[in-house]
Amino acid sequence: MTETPTPDDDSTIRTDDYFEQEYHVSAAEAGEFLSAVGECLQAGDDVSLSGDGWELEFAYRDAVELEVEHVGGDDPELELELELSAAGGDDSPPSLG
Repeated sequence: MTETPTPDDDSTIRTDDYFEQEYHVSAAEAGEFLSAVGECLQAGDDVSLSGDGWELEFAYRDAVELEVEHVGGDDPELELELELSAAGGDDSPPSLG
């Protein structure tokens, strides 16, 4: 189970079929988390995440969507997004424990 970093504020959004938690962490903490998720993906294992009072187990299809976005200018930003679709083509949301 990959443990998420500790959130520094109350930024959790949770409904019956939607969950979102935002983290503001150091680059080292983010790298540690991403490496742990990457190890799951490389091994072909389900992605298992846990945080403060929640757990999420997600079986995904092998093909994933990876998006890299860069914005330049006065306030440059790099955004990396990984999107996993549910295994088996099922559109039902993952179980939030």
